[in-house]
Amino acid sequence: MWRACALQLVPYSILFTSRLPLFFLNYSEHYLLEMHRQTPSLDSPRKQPTISTYFSPQKKRGDADVIDLTSDSEHGPVSKKARISNAAEDAERWSFIPSDGVDTAGNSRPIPDDPYRLARREAFKKKLLGENNPFARRNASGEAIPDSDDRPKDTPDEKPEKESSGEDSDSGFKSFLGHFESGAKKPKQKGPAKGNLRAKAKTKVKELGPMGEPWTPLEREVAKMKELYPGILLMIEVGYKYVFWGEDAQIASKELGIVCYPKGNFYKASIPVERRDVHLKKLLAQGHKVGIVDQTETAALKQASENRNKLFSRKLSHLYTAATYVDELGSVDDTAVSAPPSLVCLVEERKGGMGNDEKVSIGLVIVTPSTGDVIWDDIEDSHMRIELETRLSHSRPMEMLLPAQSLSEPTEKMIGHFVGSLGEGRKCRIERVKETMAYTEAFNLISSFYTENASTVGASAGFKSGQLLATATDFPKRVVIALAHAIQYLSGFQLTNVLIRTEFFDKFSTRTTMLLHGNTLTNLEIFRNETDHSVKGSLLSILDRTRTKFGSRMLRRWIGQPLVDLSLLQERLDAVEEIIDSQSARLVALGELLKGLPDLAKGLCRVQYGYCTPKELATLLRAFQKIALTFPTFDENNPTGCKSGILQDILKALPQLREPVQRVLREVSLKSMEAGDKEDMWLDPEKYPEIAEYGMAAEAVEAELTEELKKIRKILKKPSLQWTTVANEEYLIEVRKDENRIIPESWLQVTATKYLRRFRTPEVRGKMLHRLQYIEAQQEAAKKAYSSFLKELAQEHYGLLRDVVNKLAVADCLRSLALVAVNNGYIRPQFTDADEDMLEIVEGRHPVIEQLRMAPFVPNTVKMGGRAPKSKVITGPNMGGKSVCVKMIAIVVVMAQVGSFVPAESVQMSVVDGIYTRMGASDEIMKGRSTFMVEMTETSEILQSATSKSLIIADELGRGTSTFDGMAIAHAVLHHLLDKIKCKTLFITHYPLVATELERRFPQLVENLHMGFSKESRIDGSSDITFLYKLTPGLAEASFGIECARLANLPGKLLDVAREEGERMRAKVEERTRNNR
Repeated sequence: MWRACALQLVPYSILFTSRLPLFFLNYSEHYLLEMHRQTPSLDSPRKQPTISTYFSPQKKRGDADVIDLTSDSEHGPVSKKARISNAAEDAERWSFIPSDGVDTAGNSRPIPDDPYRLARREAFKKKLLGENNPFARRNASGEAIPDSDDRPKDTPDEKPEKESSGEDSDSGFKSFLGHFESGAKKPKQKGPAKGNLRAKAKTKVKELGPMGEPWTPLEREVAKMKELYPGILLMIEVGYKYVFWGEDAQIASKELGIVCYPKGNFYKASIPVERRDVHLKKLLAQGHKVGIVDQTETAALKQASENRNKLFSRKLSHLYTAATYVDELGSVDDTAVSAPPSLVCLVEERKGGMGNDEKVSIGLVIVTPSTGDVIWDDIEDSHMRIELETRLSHSRPMEMLLPAQSLSEPTEKMIGHFVGSLGEGRKCRIERVKETMAYTEAFNLISSFYTENASTVGASAGFKSGQLLATATDFPKRVVIALAHAIQYLSGFQLTNVLIRTEFFDKFSTRTTMLLHGNTLTNLEIFRNETDHSVKGSLLSILDRTRTKFGSRMLRRWIGQPLVDLSLLQERLDAVEEIIDSQSARLVALGELLKGLPDLAKGLCRVQYGYCTPKELATLLRAFQKIALTFPTFDENNPTGCKSGILQDILKALPQLREPVQRVLREVSLKSMEAGDKEDMWLDPEKYPEIAEYGMAAEAVEAELTEELKKIRKILKKPSLQWTTVANEEYLIEVRKDENRIIPESWLQVTATKYLRRFRTPEVRGKMLHRLQYIEAQQEAAKKAYSSFLKELAQEHYGLLRDVVNKLAVADCLRSLALVAVNNGYIRPQFTDADEDMLEIVEGRHPVIEQLRMAPFVPNTVKMGGRAPKSKVITGPNMGGKSVCVKMIAIVVVMAQVGSFVPAESVQMSVVDGIYTRMGASDEIMKGRSTFMVEMTETSEILQSATSKSLIIADELGRGTSTFDGMAIAHAVLHHLLDKIKCKTLFITHYPLVATELERRFPQLVENLHMGFSKESRIDGSSDITFLYKLTPGLAEASFGIECARLANLPGKLLDVAREEGERMRAKVEERTRNNR
């Protein structure tokens, strides 16, 4: 029984494994059934066929008997001619040829070797398989080689081979199956069979990629781009998606939370085209440099070109970093209102010295591409890099362009500390320049840049006369080098136009302003609070009531750089006072004009870069039109009616826009621009004739399509037929199925439903293609015309428009300061002459705390200078309000010199040239400084920078070391400030001996004050302290640290132990003091 099963299963397994064509399966199955009928029965007297009969190479009739693998007898090798293995022989060896024939009755009979029968079988095989015969062997020329039966049997050079063993049988069986598999996979040959087949062309070996797959044309293009732009995260447009490849895909997957998967030779991740900017901003915020690779061909134009069968051409169209990305006008993601992202280019030159005596000179250029602001400075800095830290704290850049090797170690540490302390989820990207330019090379580059751009965007009469070039080349050498690197770097982003207008360059620190140091900005919480590093709770949040983004940015600069020029300060205060007191309708109209204005500074920059869209430009033009028409032209006969010179300048500048804006509006249609229609926005079609020509050509094709519709109506015999548009598919012929209309075979069915079919004729398809080509050509012409229009607009009007924007920013800042003063009851500070150095604040309040706290703020009065001592030593209990009091004094001074009214009953002061603070306790691990080291280095910088007109705040100096060392340092520093510098000083300490000793030595220069409190003793020995928060003359009797610990909920038993130990130590010190006397 098992033998019969073997006969049935084995051939079927062969057939299914080899995946033969259908006709061969049928033929084999027929052959199998025929052989099964010829299988002898179990009771046949003949010899039982063995398993080797079916799994071993078969002998031809007349040869030796087969080997019985089931018997124990051994057989010697059978003499046999050696033949080269080929497909035909394998098929012959493994074909089913029974050793004996059996008739239908089960009786054995011999099967004659009929030549006619063999010939007919071969003819049938050739007819079925033809040239695709997997068993046919071919020589190198493609001619068929005759089977082994047709060759001579006894060839002299053939050698006898051994009979196949079981292993040989298995290998031969696998070889046989391999022929079937290769035959099944072989593609069918097209065309008629020829007598002599051509030689098969050698298959070209395909180059494999890094993941073992053959390169596709697109993958080769991607690999070439990645090699061409190293270090850039590329977003490559492919159809309706932007695709990330390789490592870029893995980075995008991590940052954007999208799927990354291997495909071909790269990892891939993709995003939809319409979501590009959303994901782009996320990547930029994480500090990546991103390149946009766009397709430069449209489908219709490519179909009409010669390279229609090749890949779409692509190129790097945009390159972005966080600092160089200029967002759309009015973008909801533009949250950095007062501090837009900027780029700092820095060059350092060492001046000698080692350790603490090291000196360096630093030239830097700070560029804000989104607003067009360019600030430069050239500074001398000490080993602490305080000046550099100050400028970085003010600008808060998102990107830094630094030399690769020439920066000193302290500078690198300072930059590393700044980058790590940004907070707010901000990351500062650092780009390294391989080699710093020499001055001569930088000078030549700048000269070439300004000369080449003399007739392009932003050029003006002053530029053409060489004045602006002279301004650029008159910069200090280090600034010239930094500017040259900035030009070279920004050219890769197509943003060099921001550097063309040198008349809008500003110096960071000037003689008319006071630059607040980084420590002062932090300790006084000028721009952000030190709790969560947000704007809320800062001085900026109190004073900023501006209505425009460009006004908010200017107010931030005003706060960070208070005025030290008394005449300019008085002009600003006069303007604020006039806005508060005046009932002028023009000032009211000026305030209303600011309401709802877009970010005009950013809009002008987008025009200058060519990024501005028609819709954005329409918004800008409407805004400038509103500005130009708000006020009439002012002259001697029609004065402005304002007393302030600043307000007069603002009102006179605005009407100057009327003529330029009207000239621009006569060329374009605002309605079409708001719709984003670049083709129909031109009121003068002859200015850009190509747009009209392509439009007329497209209309002519549409007329032809109308005529074609008439022909289709006649063919379908349906006069009411109209074109149908479905899912953006135009010019469809819709036919109901139940109408049973005869549809020509040449018509192409586009879509169909249960009841409808939609067609297009070949003529319609051709005309649609022509129409689409004309439309896309018109769009390209309109795009070029619009770009040219933007360049012309920037070239002719940028300077005037930018000046008006600056004037409006000043008006917005003045209005904001006036509004804050009115709402909070602030008063105007009074400034004395420079000869009288004094500061008197009566009932001053902290502007931030009184806004944030529900409880009323306890005001304080202080007088420094004049008839009173210029320096104050403040003592008092912990949590008594010492730090808040001295911060209030400093903030009032800052507000007064910004030009703001101040929170006090009265303020009389002389101009302060600098405010320096040493407060708090924190280490700077990134700079390699301990807590006490930070305290001492900051103190050193203050002593070197302060003058007799400075205000210094020192809070608990010397507390970071032992008691006696701390007291000694505090005593020495205060002595130096009183005796040498003689500046206004607020010195907070818990060392009463320091206060009493220096007051005794300098009674005219220093006064002891303390924060008031009341004390009630309890039965258990503890004290109940009530803080009064009032400055009171004299020293505090104690600091009451244990009571402060009680407020912090330390365990009562612990506090009892601390009190006892404190009493014991105090008694011991007093005893030693008496003994020493």
